[in-house]
Formats: sequence, C-alpha cells, structure tokens
Amino acid sequence: MFTGIVEHLGKVIDVAPLDFSESGGKGFSITIGEAAEILGDCHLGDSIAVNGTCLTVTEFNESSFKVGVAPETLRKTNLGSLKIGDAVNLERAMNAHTRFGGHMVQGHVDTTVSIVSRVDDGNAITFVFQVPEEYQELMNYIVPKGFICLDGTSLTVIDVDDVKRTFSIMMIAYTQTRVVMPHKALGDQVNIEVDMMGKYASKAVDSMVKRYLNGEEGESLVAKIIDRVLAKRASAN
Repeated sequence: MFTGIVEHLGKVIDVAPLDFSESGGKGFSITIGEAAEILGDCHLGDSIAVNGTCLTVTEFNESSFKVGVAPETLRKTNLGSLKIGDAVNLERAMNAHTRFGGHMVQGHVDTTVSIVSRVDDGNAITFVFQVPEEYQELMNYIVPKGFICLDGTSLTVIDVDDVKRTFSIMMIAYTQTRVVMPHKALGDQVNIEVDMMGKYASKAVDSMVKRYLNGEEGESLVAKIIDRVLAKRASAN
C-alpha cells in the first residue's frame, strides 16, 4: 500500500527485456539508480512503487535496485517504454509511522492515459488527459475533486468530460520539481490508478442491484414499491 506522495526521483540505469540472472528471473527487468535516499532500510522482496507500479525488489546495493516486470504489467503500464537515463517516481510501501498525506494507492495500475493538453496557469500547470476508448468504464470512478493517481502521484481532479473521456488536474510548483510529469510531452503515456474505494462501492451496488433484479428478492422489492405507491394514493384519497 502506498500514499501517492513521491519520495524520490530515481534514474533508469539498465533495461533488460530478457534478464537471465538469478535476480532477473528470465524476464523483463529494470535497474534504477540514484536511489540511495530510499534504500537505507531496503530488503530483498520489498515493494517499491515505480511510476505508481508496485514492484518487488530482487537485487539492490547502496544506490540502486532491480525489479522484475511481469508481462501483464508491461501491457498495463508505461514501464516497457522506459529507456536508460529516464527519471522515474519512487515511493516505498507505507508503514505504520508514515504520514498519510495522499490517498490509498495500491500500485495496481489500471492502464495508461495520454497527455492531450498542458497549460501554464501562473506558477501551476494544468494537464488534461484522455482515457483510451476501451477503458471508458474508468470514467465512472473519476470525479471532480476526487483522488487520482498518475505515475504514482496523488492528485486532485479538477474537471471531467465523460463524452470526450478526459479529465484535468493542476500541479503546483512544489510538486513540479519532484515528479516526472512536467518533463513529459503531449501524447506521452501516464500510468493511472483510479480511486479503489470507488471501485469497491460500485461493485457492492452492482451486486445488490443484480441480486434484487434477478431473484425472489427482486420480486419482493418490486412488490414493496407497488405497495408504497398504492398506499400513498389511498391516503391521498
């Protein structure tokens, strides 16, 4: 579990599409350097969010660490497009003594969204993102003034356009110097994780509605509604 408060900017120092080393596990691996600030209490198997993606540390030293990236993660995130020299947002898994300054972030990226607009507004920057058409349902969980996690950064949604599948956020000057997004261009892909509380609420409501509509409970619910309507009409007469 993470908070969406980026702790440090690391730098990609190696990308191995097929890493046959023991720590690479015969899969895709990324090694991130300039990370000494967050490795003082690191252990093998620890979780570190890289651009908002929860990954497992398979090897580390004083200043760098390696993570393996599963095929599904490569399909859902922008990690597969990282190159040596790229900066990445880093956050260690939260502990009991962490100030909860952002929101509950799992590090389970839903997909990537594209940057379609970037406008300076005083010392802040307003970014507009578009959700892919095949992930239209994610718009159900993106609401004005709600939480959103973009490349591992907890941000507040400003506006939402469900028809265009777009939403916007504003990034203050302090955050601009501590995350990767200001270095990205129009069209670049950004990892998105919508608020998981919205997903749980939606799932619970959907299940309840289906249960009522498809079973005896549904008939009972309809009967209760009809009885109430008839009772109101009777009392009115």
